[in-house]
Amino acid sequence: MASTHTPAHPAGPAAGTQLLDHPGPNGSEPRDAGPADPFAPEAEANRHRMPRQTRGASPLLGVTAVAATLGATGFASATPAAAPAVEAPDETPVALAADPGLALAARIQQQADSQRTAAEESARVQAAQEAEAKAAAKEAEAKRAAEEAERAEAAALTLPVKDYSLSAHYGQSARYWAHLHTGLDFAADTGTPVHAVGQGTITSAGWSGAYGYRIVETLPDGTEIWYCHLSSIIKGSGQVTSGQQIGKVGATGNVTGPHLHLEVRPGGGAPVDPEPWLQQRGLNP
Repeated sequence: MASTHTPAHPAGPAAGTQLLDHPGPNGSEPRDAGPADPFAPEAEANRHRMPRQTRGASPLLGVTAVAATLGATGFASATPAAAPAVEAPDETPVALAADPGLALAARIQQQADSQRTAAEESARVQAAQEAEAKAAAKEAEAKRAAEEAERAEAAALTLPVKDYSLSAHYGQSARYWAHLHTGLDFAADTGTPVHAVGQGTITSAGWSGAYGYRIVETLPDGTEIWYCHLSSIIKGSGQVTSGQQIGKVGATGNVTGPHLHLEVRPGGGAPVDPEPWLQQRGLNP
């Protein structure tokens, strides 16, 4: 019995391949089928055709889809994680290490700073030493000046009596002297102040026979000065300065009137003429 079923896919060379628009029966343009007939054989066949695609765009669309898929899945997991950024603790050492010129300049600057610091410290120490030396020199100068002033004061001599007249000189002879006169007499009123000729030490004071009341002063060079015939003794011992009052004029002992008998005995020995001795020291009695 003949079947009236129309096969869904007619057999032929084109079976199983993509169906494209075919030309008309005589190779002409496709005919106008007119209103669609859902039950026509061609309509039935066209229901199973694949949509027509442009030949050049098909591969591009496929690659794009694959790339999009892999980008969302496989490529994302396959891409290695970026290494964590390491922050340099100090950018300057990195720059210096990367640039030898900068490193050399830094070393030169550091050396210059060190040399400048050393020079400044050396200058400070030198200034301090110079100031200390100047202070020491100034102190030594002041001490030397004080010593010179003291020596000058010690060397400075003064006449023993202010208001006087010379009544007898060294080496004179007289009937009331047992020997030649051994000193220089300063005649003055009784009670006239008697001063130390120079700075020294009183080594003896008291009654001395024909000399009456006598004071013996020893100068720094050992010379003894005798002050005789005193009416009183003011300073009987210890240190005295030039011009200091040590007694008073009198007439004690072997005398004819009040006066001061002054003797000069270098080294505590025999007496010498007091007049030239005083003149040699700037005194003119």
